[in-house]
Formats: sequence, structure tokens, C-alpha cells
Amino acid sequence: MLLPHGPVETPVFMPVGTAATVKAVPQHIVEELGANIILGNTYHLYLRPGHELIRRLGGLHRFMSWPRPLLTDSGGFQVFSLSELRKVTDEGVRFRSHLDGSTHFFSPEHSMDVQIALGADILMAFDECTEYPATRERARHSLDLTLAWAQRSLTHFKAHQHEVPWHEQLGGKTQSLFGIVQGGMYADLRRESAERLIEMDFAGYAIGGLSVGEPRHATREVIEQVLPLLPADKPRYLMGVGYPEEIVEYAAMGVDMMDCVLPTRAARHGLLFTSEGRVNIRARKYAEDESPADPECGCMVCRRYSRAYLRHLFASGEPLAAVLNSIHNLAYYLELMASVRYAIELGSLPELVKRVRSRSADSAAREA
Repeated sequence: MLLPHGPVETPVFMPVGTAATVKAVPQHIVEELGANIILGNTYHLYLRPGHELIRRLGGLHRFMSWPRPLLTDSGGFQVFSLSELRKVTDEGVRFRSHLDGSTHFFSPEHSMDVQIALGADILMAFDECTEYPATRERARHSLDLTLAWAQRSLTHFKAHQHEVPWHEQLGGKTQSLFGIVQGGMYADLRRESAERLIEMDFAGYAIGGLSVGEPRHATREVIEQVLPLLPADKPRYLMGVGYPEEIVEYAAMGVDMMDCVLPTRAARHGLLFTSEGRVNIRARKYAEDESPADPECGCMVCRRYSRAYLRHLFASGEPLAAVLNSIHNLAYYLELMASVRYAIELGSLPELVKRVRSRSADSAAREA
């Protein structure tokens, strides 16, 4: 996948940089770990420091000193999460800021304006994320909104895509806009969503509305239903997932792009992902363990620090605990996805999926 700020090999895992930063990890280290694309959050950046400020400073790439590709979400999921602070109409969503209670309005057009000002390589159409569980009537209404908003997003994007802050500096290259498949847990609604979005002809397609509380088998069922409907010659993006064994399995199913806050969020709570499965570094049994977090990992954390030291930092409430844990978890996820790409070349992806799944199950039993 060739984007204005460089190539991205797929399948790819995208670290989440909500407020123009991957939490606790400086940009130069994210680069060193091998991340070729990260995700920024439209809702949070709109509220603070503001998209117009970022535009005046040359766009999000320049503002956060990230030279590689960026993707911004539409803000729809964050607005969805403000269930007590929002009112949805056909025109858009009126909501109150979680920061100061001020009132704001997001429409498809406004979401496009904010994302164009931020200047990410990939933008997402404004959608409504359907909650779980949702009645069929509720999912139907939500889908109708999302489809109408998708067309409005696309129309506005086409009219303004040359206003991106870096347009002239990168030889007139423009952003790409992806549509988002919704429809709750209903197979026929998901099919309708995919077919209607394909008719609109987006540059790529995302599967949204998952990881919102549904059981994991339901997540997999939706992915299995939707993926074959989406064009294989355009990026297929699964939003907001997941654990290592899940991202490997989804990549094997044909997903091209994934993102999740899990590597850094889990790190801040003392959970490490390793080739031996999950390690709860808070556990007393690691107090005198001089081995690295992952004996098979060559990241800068595993080369230098022991489990005993990582446990000490966490128990002491030291900020460095979140930094080192996050660096390791990101390294693990990014290396795992590199292994997936290599396994695809060798034709050995099914074996990798089985191995990762087995290690995860074994570690869950050990840590229980």
C-alpha cells in the first residue's frame, strides 16, 4: 500500500496515538520498533489542541514529528462512547466535551474538514457505531444513518481533498478515504452495508462496530461474513482489535490493517505479551526473576532489563514502568505482524496461527 508519506506493507498492525502520541513511547522509538503507520484520534485532537492550530503548524505529521503515514478515525466511536453526553440526528451528533462540558456538533462534513486539516494519509468516513446488544430496529436505523453519512463524507471529501496542509510539499498527493461497514450482529445488514459502500467506491473499507462488548465468537462470525464481500484489491481494515492470537488469526482470514490500544493499555496495567504468552509482571513470582520479559525478544527492553526490575518499577509506581512495558508490547505486536507477512511468503501462516494460539492458551492457564 503506497501512501503519500511512504509505503506500508500489509497485513499491518497500527499502534494507536490517540492525542498525537503513542502513550508513553516517543516517536523515534516507535519508528525504531518498525511501525510504518500509526493512528490518531480526530475527536481528541479536535478538542485539544484543535485542528485549526494543527493545520497552521503544518499538519499532524509535522506537529508531532512523525514522517511516516498516519490514519485518523472519524470521531464516531468516541462520540458513541459519550452516550450520556450526545444527541444524534440525521444531520450529525451534538455532544458535550468530556474535558470541560462545552457543546460541539459533528456532521460528516465537519469530520472531513477536521481530518483534512489534520492531514493524515488515510481518513475515515463519519459513522455511527452500533452498540451491543442492539435490536434489529436499532441496528437498521444506525445503518441507515451510517450509509447516508458515508455518502456525505465522500462528497465533501472529494470537493476539499486538495486542502490538506502538505498537499504542495508532497507533489500534490492527496489523502484516501475509507468507508466503514456497520450493521451490528445482523448478517443481512452487514451485507447491505458492504454492498452500498462498494457502490460508492471508497479507497478502502473498514469493518467497524466490533469490540463493543460482544462475545469473541460473534466478532469472528461478523468478520467471516463481511471480508469476502469486500474488494480484495483494496485495503480491508478491521477496527479496534485485538489480542495477539486474534490479530494473527484475522490476518490469516484476509484482514490487511488492524489497530488496537491493547498493547499500551495492557502495559500500563502490568500485562506483557511474549512468545511464551501473557506475563502479569505484577506477580510476586517475578520478584527475583533475572530473565528478560521475553527470552525470544530482541527489543531494547528485553536486551537490558529483567522481569525482576520491571516488576519493581511497577510495584513502585515509577513512570518508567509504563514506558518500558509499552515499548516491549509494541515491539512484540509489530514483530508478530512481521512474522505473519514472512509466513505468508513461505506459505506457513496456518502453523504460525496454531503456535500463537497454543502459547496464549498455555500462558492463560499458568497465570490463572
